[in-house]
Amino acid sequence: MATEVKVPTLGESITEATIGEWLKQPGDPVKADEPIASLETDKVAVEVPSPVAGVMGAHLAKPGDTVNVGAMIAMIEAGGAAASPAPAPAAAKAEAAAPAPAQQAPAAGGEEPVMTLSPAVRRLVLEHGLDPSSIKGSGKDGRLTKEDVLAAATAAKDAPAPAPAAPATVPAPTAALPEIGGRKEERVRMTRLRQTIAHRLKEAQNSAAILTTFNDVDMTAVMEARSKYKDLFEKKHGVRLGFMGFFVKAACQALKDVPAVNASIEGDEIVYRDYADISVAVSAPNGLVVPVIRDAQTLSVAQVENTIGDFGKRAKDGTLKLEEMKGGTFTISNGGVFGSLMSTPIINPPQSGVLGLHRIEDRPVVRDGQIVIRPMMYLALSYDHRIVDGREAVTFLVAIKNAIEDPTRLLIDL
Repeated sequence: MATEVKVPTLGESITEATIGEWLKQPGDPVKADEPIASLETDKVAVEVPSPVAGVMGAHLAKPGDTVNVGAMIAMIEAGGAAASPAPAPAAAKAEAAAPAPAQQAPAAGGEEPVMTLSPAVRRLVLEHGLDPSSIKGSGKDGRLTKEDVLAAATAAKDAPAPAPAAPATVPAPTAALPEIGGRKEERVRMTRLRQTIAHRLKEAQNSAAILTTFNDVDMTAVMEARSKYKDLFEKKHGVRLGFMGFFVKAACQALKDVPAVNASIEGDEIVYRDYADISVAVSAPNGLVVPVIRDAQTLSVAQVENTIGDFGKRAKDGTLKLEEMKGGTFTISNGGVFGSLMSTPIINPPQSGVLGLHRIEDRPVVRDGQIVIRPMMYLALSYDHRIVDGREAVTFLVAIKNAIEDPTRLLIDL
């Protein structure tokens, strides 16, 4: 008896997803609740668990197919029977004696089987110019993981240079491009997440009157506090003391002083809030995602750092939940971790503001009539000018600057 595998409920307003990859192939044994496929939605990747224990049957959709919630995408065969008819006893013995699954052996006609790669792994393989079939996978069922690809890339980088005669083995340029030789193009279908990012960014530009204002901040006080207390902080709270905790708390205080930056437009009304749900941009394999720190105004710096650390880890693992990325009232994006000096971030509708953080670098500044070197960072506030005017934007950034340059203000609510 076979059991149907259907697309699970994916969250409010989400009615469809894309098959990312099959984690189990027909004939593979599966356990109850074991992931057998991954789905890509507009926001995150979601794993589909097996409803029962048995053997993986036929795939009813292939990677890249769009499927609706509730649609049947596979079958799980009961007991030890595979989806195909039971083999004869002699054939069964021969199959049992085979050293590897059929899909791992060369296909008929001498063609190699197609290796299923996750989007993150595929991207790394292309970036480093590696042959995935030459890399041994350490993941489930021998699948390649990001760590496998990075290790292979490091090994290739450290390998000795090829002998001088090696260039003679390089194939000649194709006839199609004789004058430039070897130029290639690849067309890769956009993931649902990337399509959604593109749509929302364009929507923000079309619907909001976006303006950006800048300031800079002296990071000396925060860096000294971090250097002085980081060991005690990590010992007590189990997480490293970073800069985001200070900026989130400073933003909460500034949002209270300038509520328009924390508001949004709904129809012909402006919605003001007495709470701060801070969206923090974190890097995921398929792009930036923005999980939300709920009621950040009530959290300590340690609680903020713990929450951000958890978000970052689960973003890389693809295990963030849809509800964790909904309902933010203000966003903080830290491009400084990638080396950005200055940027004009785009707001995340229906929010009215986003704070961009950038890299810290030593610059000459004037203090008490003397030119001194200080660790400085540029701050950027992009805002919806329909609801936030210039005075409010500048006031908000100055409040952030004052709180970071004198963190005591965060303790006494100044």
